[in-house]
Amino acid sequence: MEVIQAIHERRAYRSLEPMEIAEELIRDLAQNAQLAPSCFNNQPTRFVFVHEPERLKNLHEALSEGNKWASVASMIVAVFSRREDDCLIKDREYHQFDCGLAAAFLILRATELGFVAHPIAGFSPRKTREILGIPEEYKVITLIIVGKHADKLSPILSEEQAAWEKQRPARKRFEEFAFLNQFKGE
Repeated sequence: MEVIQAIHERRAYRSLEPMEIAEELIRDLAQNAQLAPSCFNNQPTRFVFVHEPERLKNLHEALSEGNKWASVASMIVAVFSRREDDCLIKDREYHQFDCGLAAAFLILRATELGFVAHPIAGFSPRKTREILGIPEEYKVITLIIVGKHADKLSPILSEEQAAWEKQRPARKRFEEFAFLNQFKGE
């Protein structure tokens, strides 16, 4: 699969079915995420790949009500970093940007392998740090829900989530988010 195909096939599906998580898959995803660019090659991104059923169950306590669908995931990846591990240029903290790049590489690789890798914001970073033993100075940027897309629609989804499952939500027109040579306002 070419990168362009992975970009177009990537979807934030919420209807998942169980899949086997092998250490080989985890290493593959991590190694590909590690190839993402970072400021001065600092590589500030850290991951915890949670796939053991009991540990997954514990991590479900950190999910928001709207993300209960993620409780059927075969793996949840915590993505985190700390500001001092990356470039600090005046008021710009690059660690969050660099985490986003690494997460995108992981998501595209998972898509290429035929899996769903759905990043979420609906979780408690504090609970996530507690459950996974992540020190306080680290900022949990996102959780990536990993699984196999199910053919059947999950009954736990809201109406809106079910609609998104059937058809990709509309994207903004080019003129709404991209500008040539100068910002034109909104």
